[in-house]
Amino acid sequence: MSDIHRTFTSESVTQGHPDKVADIISDAILDAYMAQDKNSHVACETCVTTDFCMVFGEVTSNADISDEDIEKIIRDTIIEIGYDNPDLKFDGHKCEVVNRLHSQSPDINQGVAREEETGAGDQGMMFGFATNETDSLMPYPIDLARKLTNKLTELRESGEIPYLRPDGKAQVSVNYDEDCNVISLDAVVLSTQHDETMSDNQEQLKEDIREKLFKAVIPEELMTENTKEHINPTGKFEIGGPHGDAGLTGRKIIVDTYGGYARHGGGAFSGKDCTKVDRSACYMARYIAKNIVASGLAEKCEIQLSYAIGVAEPTSVMVDTFGTGADIGDKRMDEIVRENFKLTPDGIIETLKLRDAQYKPTAMYGHFGIEGRTWEKTDKADDLAKYIKN
Repeated sequence: MSDIHRTFTSESVTQGHPDKVADIISDAILDAYMAQDKNSHVACETCVTTDFCMVFGEVTSNADISDEDIEKIIRDTIIEIGYDNPDLKFDGHKCEVVNRLHSQSPDINQGVAREEETGAGDQGMMFGFATNETDSLMPYPIDLARKLTNKLTELRESGEIPYLRPDGKAQVSVNYDEDCNVISLDAVVLSTQHDETMSDNQEQLKEDIREKLFKAVIPEELMTENTKEHINPTGKFEIGGPHGDAGLTGRKIIVDTYGGYARHGGGAFSGKDCTKVDRSACYMARYIAKNIVASGLAEKCEIQLSYAIGVAEPTSVMVDTFGTGADIGDKRMDEIVRENFKLTPDGIIETLKLRDAQYKPTAMYGHFGIEGRTWEKTDKADDLAKYIKN
């Protein structure tokens, strides 16, 4: 009888994926406004397709940023990602750029920009998650998938695999035993854009990916004789990026979070300033969940927060430890969260120092599981550990 109890799959994409291109541009524009005015209110969306990029949405800011500045940010970002060649049919030097950003609705702004406590920038529910199955307290499938795409980008940018182009994605199917321990990989899927020289030389590409990517990232003990490998399974991947598929901000919200392993409230992150709880409350929920797991209060934890537009305090707080929590009950855990964490927009911004954050790197390399970000700290773990019954 097989030791495999279940198999879970997550995917990640590179910076050159068209939806990620859109996310990165949106956050690059957000960063530019926040650099000049930390109280900027920004909701910037981006769409990209063949030799075309448009940004649109709402901005209220005292920053001095002109239309020419916005265009330069867009072009520089596209070139930085790797689209700097007319052969790619999406070239930051020459593509058409359209700017349709305008001022924020006063109906929304009056609920957010107050002299007293800031109200939530929108209604909705937000989730955060942590599990002890990796050192980063992220689910293993998304953690590994992201390591693969980030390494793929590194191999392209360094020139170690010189024929790679910016678009790519990875997907891993992870086998667990009945105790939820990772035991092996059921399948690894890697699709990478490449130049025309490799269209008829896919075997060499596959060998390069196995030797320089898989062996560098995937633990050897997880690759078994039953692990299936699919590298560029369509046969070739020459046409990609925004020329191959249109891109939109916010379409990779599962990639941006927990790879489907935990729930998601539906709100995207990129292009939104920190008063938008779609983003900031998800960061706070991750911070809370991670500290609960790091404290030993649970092996696995999911937090749900919900808000009403213009209202500061959350309308609900829920903790789910999936039966792995300390013997105090999830209802008591809800109370502990309220007692130890500031959950208003102002409290979240202050705790996580979100007005000083750089947001473009989150769109490029992943929002969660990367050390150095304030919402990845476990500085509350010792305080929470005191609630464990001896």
